Amino acid sequence: MLTRSTYLELLTEHPGALSHLIRLCAASPMVADQLARYPLLLDELLDPATLYQPTATDAYRDELRQYLMRIPVDDEEQQLEALRQFKQTQQLRIAAADIAGALPVMKVSDHLSWLAEAILETVVQQAWNVMVQRYGRPSHLSDMQQRGFAVVGYGKLGGLELGYSSDLDLVFLHDCPEDAFTDGGRSIDGRQFYLRLAQKIMHLFSTRTASGILYEVDARLRPSGAAGMLVSTFSAYRQYQLEEAWTWEHQALVRARIVYGDPGLATCFDEIRREVLCQSRMLPALQKDVREMREKMRQHLGSKVRHRWDIKTDQGGITDIEFIAQYLVLGQAASQPALARWSDNIRIFEAMAHHGVMPAEEAEQLSAAYVSLREALHHLALQSLPATVDEDAYLPQRKRVQQSWQHWLEQPT
Repeated sequence: MLTRSTYLELLTEHPGALSHLIRLCAASPMVADQLARYPLLLDELLDPATLYQPTATDAYRDELRQYLMRIPVDDEEQQLEALRQFKQTQQLRIAAADIAGALPVMKVSDHLSWLAEAILETVVQQAWNVMVQRYGRPSHLSDMQQRGFAVVGYGKLGGLELGYSSDLDLVFLHDCPEDAFTDGGRSIDGRQFYLRLAQKIMHLFSTRTASGILYEVDARLRPSGAAGMLVSTFSAYRQYQLEEAWTWEHQALVRARIVYGDPGLATCFDEIRREVLCQSRMLPALQKDVREMREKMRQHLGSKVRHRWDIKTDQGGITDIEFIAQYLVLGQAASQPALARWSDNIRIFEAMAHHGVMPAEEAEQLSAAYVSLREALHHLALQSLPATVDEDAYLPQRKRVQQSWQHWLEQPT
């Protein structure tokens, strides 16, 4: 109560801050809820110059490093709390710029994705320090800068499409040989070291402090899903993708990219991803697999409310656009490898138009529909509303998407 009273006095003494508070809370119940839960964020209202000016997308790592310098390195509890406060502060700035109209939706997602990557890098480093102090470094690493460890971002993080409440879809990889051990006093098998490292990373993300958890993390897109090892070697990951993965797992790989790792490991993952995506596939079988997966999703996730249309999961929505992109990458990348370069839908459609896979007009219309629907979804999130609209909304965009779906995924190839 003392803290809240202090902040009430702050607002009384700074009418400008009170004005910003009213504006932001009126525009977004989501922001209002965050400010109510964490009054510390009210400090951000004192300086409009920083409130409406998010950190540059390439500066989040430096900002976070400076923010954590005031916390003792060995104080894990305070480090975790500071990470959560940093995330909330940065998200408030992004939301304020968003509400003020200074950031279009695609830039909002860029900022949220870069923020998540900066936090991920710090969490990995914190986990690494704990593991090395406990067990020593894996013996196969040739210099102090190497980690032999990489994190792949799937889904919204991989596609640079994070929202304010998005979770992180992560897969952990390492390059540790079977005969490696750590060099510490409590030496353990090198691969066991990386398993414990990944477990520690998951723990640091999910631990609840006074400021909540950091991110929800979902690692079920790893080889064999929840039944598989939490961490895979690059060779095992490649073998699984080439020999065992289902079509939907290759669809997910379209939206995957390295978000943490040594440059050499990033190159290794890119080569595996390109090899898998550029395999020659039988188009009728691919069409069937993609259609069946889409129908399963529609049955489980589609709108169950009468006279409402779900922007993401109903027919003609965001998921249909994503599936069209994924189908064409998987079906055409064998002859047009450039399609496998990008993990975000906008640049995938640009590449399709550039290489003649899809008419330029259709690619532009699908991209425009995708951005419009993403903006609608985003604004509903700011209002803390479900992702549904009136059943007659966005009919031109939905018609375009349905026409493309019919052409690419329903007609015989």
